[in-house]
Amino acid sequence: MADVLDLLHRTVTSPWVYLVIIAVTAVDAFFPAIPGETVVITAAVFAAGGEPNLVAVIATAALGALLGDHVSYAIGRGGGAHRLARLPADSRRRAGSEWARRAVDRRGGMILTTARYVPGGRTAVTLTMGAVRYPVRCFLMYDALACGTWAIYCGLLGWFGGLAFTDHPVQGLLAGIGLSLLVTGLFEVARWARRRARTRTAARR
Repeated sequence: MADVLDLLHRTVTSPWVYLVIIAVTAVDAFFPAIPGETVVITAAVFAAGGEPNLVAVIATAALGALLGDHVSYAIGRGGGAHRLARLPADSRRRAGSEWARRAVDRRGGMILTTARYVPGGRTAVTLTMGAVRYPVRCFLMYDALACGTWAIYCGLLGWFGGLAFTDHPVQGLLAGIGLSLLVTGLFEVARWARRRARTRTAARR
């Protein structure tokens, strides 16, 4: 364990860690199997000891997430928009796409911000926004806010975990990741409860 921790410490405190953060948080936008949050939290845990720099960790995480979201948006805009346009006017998928377009038009900023904390939600929302051709300028504005708050959340979560377990960095890392999963789980529970309430309301009508 000591050797693994030493290797992890040397990797995270290397200047290359910032490029790794950008790359991982970008790819995480369209390939969710890559653990963007885990990388940011890990770097922030070690930042509590002085290296890497916490502000740089947060900034590069936000930048990488912003770049990745725009790639995902472009994929949706390039491929999804054409497929949606070819759907029959009376088809269920066309109706679903029109509903998604209206929902995004009304609450695009809120959806984009909250989806970042839901497993897989970031990818689905950014692709959908591209497919329904959500305005690029509005997407950039709301996504910059979402990426910034997400990066600050992950960075501070890891940093406080590192401070609380200064002599036990592995425990600090596990605590930070555990809190991240807990918050994500709470978002999922809230979303499930809201969806269930809507289903019950619709059934009573």
